[in-house]
Amino acid sequence: MDTANLTREETAARSAAVTVHRIRVELDLTGAPERARTGFPTVTTLEFSSTVDAIWLDFIGEGVQRVCVNGVDQEIVYDGARIALSGLVDSNVVRVEAIGAYSRSGEGLHRFHDPVDDETYLYTQYEPADSRRVMACFEQPDMKAEYTFVVDAPSGWEVLSNQSPTHTDLGVGVQRVEFAPTLPISSYITAVAAGPYSRVDGEWRRDDQSVALGVFVRRSLAAHLEAEEILEVTRQGLDFFTDAFAYPYPWGKYDQIFVPEYNLGAMENPGLVTFTESYLSRGAATDAQRAARANTILHEMAHMWFGDLVTMTWWDDLWLKESFADYMGAHASAVATRYHDAWVTFAASRKAWAYQQDQLPTTHPIVADITDLEAAKLNFDGITYAKGAAVLKQLVAFVGDEAFFEGARLYFAANAFGNTTLDDFLVQLSAVSGRDMSDWSAAWLQTSGMSTLWTETEADGRSILVQTDPRPHRLRIGLYERVDGRVLRREQRELDVVGERTEIDLPDADLVLLNDDDLTYVKARLDARSLATVEESLSAIDDPLARALVWSSLWNATRDGELAAARYLEIVRTHAPAESNIGLLTGVLANASYTIRHFVAEASRDQEQRRWVETVWSTLEAADAGSDAQLSWARAFATASAFDDGHQEQVRALLDGQAPEGLVIDPDLRWQLLTALVTTGHADLADVAAEQQRDDTGDGRTAARRARSSRPDATVRREAWDSAWNDLALSNDHLDAEIGGFRAGGRRDLVSGFDDEYFARIGQVWGARSIEIARRLVVGLFPASDSLEPVDAWLAANAEAPAALRRLVIEQRDHLARELRVRVAQA
Repeated sequence: MDTANLTREETAARSAAVTVHRIRVELDLTGAPERARTGFPTVTTLEFSSTVDAIWLDFIGEGVQRVCVNGVDQEIVYDGARIALSGLVDSNVVRVEAIGAYSRSGEGLHRFHDPVDDETYLYTQYEPADSRRVMACFEQPDMKAEYTFVVDAPSGWEVLSNQSPTHTDLGVGVQRVEFAPTLPISSYITAVAAGPYSRVDGEWRRDDQSVALGVFVRRSLAAHLEAEEILEVTRQGLDFFTDAFAYPYPWGKYDQIFVPEYNLGAMENPGLVTFTESYLSRGAATDAQRAARANTILHEMAHMWFGDLVTMTWWDDLWLKESFADYMGAHASAVATRYHDAWVTFAASRKAWAYQQDQLPTTHPIVADITDLEAAKLNFDGITYAKGAAVLKQLVAFVGDEAFFEGARLYFAANAFGNTTLDDFLVQLSAVSGRDMSDWSAAWLQTSGMSTLWTETEADGRSILVQTDPRPHRLRIGLYERVDGRVLRREQRELDVVGERTEIDLPDADLVLLNDDDLTYVKARLDARSLATVEESLSAIDDPLARALVWSSLWNATRDGELAAARYLEIVRTHAPAESNIGLLTGVLANASYTIRHFVAEASRDQEQRRWVETVWSTLEAADAGSDAQLSWARAFATASAFDDGHQEQVRALLDGQAPEGLVIDPDLRWQLLTALVTTGHADLADVAAEQQRDDTGDGRTAARRARSSRPDATVRREAWDSAWNDLALSNDHLDAEIGGFRAGGRRDLVSGFDDEYFARIGQVWGARSIEIARRLVVGLFPASDSLEPVDAWLAANAEAPAALRRLVIEQRDHLARELRVRVAQA
C-alpha cells in the first residue's frame, strides 16, 4: 500500500481514537533565498488525547530528525509519509523535528525566485492533503485543532499566517514572528506566506465589529494590483455575508495574497486567502475578467463559513463547501457588487463545465464516494463545484430564499467549529422549509447524470415535453417573438416536470426556451422553429440570460453531434460580433476555436479555420476602440493564428506597434502573438530572445519557454517531450509551458510518434511524481489520435493501475471518443 494515500476507513479510525487540542509549528525559513538549499527545518509540537497506545502522524519531507513522545525520545520509524508513534497515554505531547522540502509544484511550501528583482517569495497550498509537506500532522479534515505558527524569516519580509502576529523578535538580518493561536481549524486550511510582498491595508466596519484588510502581491507586480477594486468587493462581500448568515466573521483579520505559479484559482485559508496571479492583468483587462475575480473573492469568502467554520467530516461531502461557495460567489456578485450579470456567465460557462463532466463515464453524485486521498484530489471537478451550485440554485427556487438562508444560519449555529455530513444540513433545511428533503437529496445529490429536455408535437397537435433520465424539475418556459428587429419575451409559463413525458399548453412562438431564467440543471434543446429564429436573430435577443441559455443549448447540441459543427460555426460568425456581454463572448470564442480543432471533420478543418481567422480579424478591425470586445477579439485572433498563418503579416504588424486604435498590446498578448508566429514558422529563436529581453519577468520566462518549444520542428518537439517527462526541476508552470509547446498548432505530424511512449510512461510517472505533476502529464500529453485502440489496450492491460490514474485515462478516452464520433457525423 502507498502509505501517502490515506483511506477513509483508517482516518475515521484515527479520529475516533485521537482528539487533538493544540498544535505549535515552528518554521525556519531564513535560508529560503539560498537557491541551493532545498529544505527547511520544521518543528511540530502536538497536544492530543488518545485511547490507543500507537498511532501515526503524516509527514512528507526530506527527513525526520527527532521524535519525542511525552518527554522521551523514540526511535524514528518513518517510511517517507508516516511517522509511527507508540507509548501513547490518555494525554500526550509529541514533538517532531524534521526537514521539509521547498516545493516547485505548488504543493506544500512553494518557493519562487522573481527574476525581475531576484527576490524570493514563499506561500503554502495544502488542499486536500499537503500540509504534511510542511509540518507533522493529522492530515484529515475532521481533526481540528488550535494552531500556533512561529516563523523565522529574513528581516524586511512580510510574514503572514491565519492570525495576526502577537510579537516579533528582531535579530541580525532575521526576525522571529509568533502568531496568535487560531480557532479550531483543519490542517488543510492553515497557511503561511513569507517574502518581500507589497501590501495595501484597508478596514471593514460593521457596528462594533472591525476587520483589518490586507492585499498582498510580489513587488514586481504591485503596479497591476487594482487593490481598491479588490478591497471594495471584499467590503461588499463582508456586508452581504454578515447579513445573510447572521454569524459574525469569526477569523479576525482578512488578508488576500496573490501568488505566483499557483495551481488553483484561490484557496480559502481563514484570515489569509491565496489567489493565483492570473487574476492580475499586466496591461489591459476586460470587465469580464474583473467580474471573474470578484466572483472568486466572494466564493472564497463564503468558505469562511461554508468550509472553515463548519467543515465536512471527510471528502465525500466536499460539496458541503464547494457547491455552496460556487453558488454564493455568483449570488453575492449579482446582488452585492456591480457585476449584476454573474448568473449570465454562470449559465453559459460554469454550467458548461458541469455538463461536460456529468457526461463522462467517471461522473459521480454530488455527494461522492471518496475512498482515499487520490480520489479526493480528482474530485475538485465540475460536479462538486458547478453542478452542485446549479442544483442549489434549483433548491433555492424550490424552498425559497428566506428558508434557504435561515437553514444556513441554523446550520452554522449548530455546527460551528465542527465537522458535518449531508444529513446535518438537510435536517436544518427541512426544519425551516417544512419540506422533507430526502426525495430532493436522492434525486439531485445522490445520483449522477443529467436530463435532456425537448418538445414534441403529437398527431393531434398536443405539445409534449420529453425528458431523458427523468428527475423532478421546477422550470419556466419562455415564449419569445420577433418584434421590430428584436426578440422579446412575450410570455412565461412555470411548471413542475417529473416524468418522461409531460403534456404542456404551448402557444405558438418564434423561440421557445425550455429552461427560461435557468432555474434547473438540464440540457434543453431548441425545436426546429426556435433554431431557425436563433440562426437569424440570436444577437437580437434583448435579455442576456436568455442569450446565454441559447448559446449554451447550441454548444451542448454541437458537442453531442446533434447540431452540425459547420452550422454552429456559421451562427457564431453571424452573431458573436454583435454579442455585447463580454463574459458570453469570451466563452463563445473559446467554444468556436475548440469546435474547429476537435469536432470539424478533417477534410473541412482548414477551410473552417481560414473562415474563422477571417471573421476574427475583420471583427477586430471593426470593434470600438478601447472596448472589451476589441481586446477579446484580439486575443481570439492570436489564438487562431497559431493554427492558420494566412494573416501572419497582420500578426507581425501588431507586434511592431501597428495596432487598431485603442487596442492595448500588453506583454501577455504580445507573447500570444509571437508564439503564434513561432508555431507557424514565421518567427525564430532570435525573436523569442528579443521578446524575453523586453519582458524578463517570471511570466515572460515561462512564455518564452513555451514559445521555444512551439517551433514546428520534430527535434524541438522531442526536446519538449523529454523535458516534460524527465526534468524534475521544472516548476508546475514551466511544465505546462513544455506541454503547451509540444502540442502547439495541433501538429500531429510532429508528435504522433510519441503515442506509444506515452502509454509506456504514465504508470511509472504516477508512482514517482506528486499527483499534481503526474496529473498534468497524464492529461496534457494524452495523444490526440484518430484511434481508440491504444488507450483501450492500455486500459485492458492495466486493470490494477491506481484508480485515480485510470479515472484520468478513462476521461481522456471519452473526450477522444466524442470527438471521433462527432467528426464522423459531420463527414
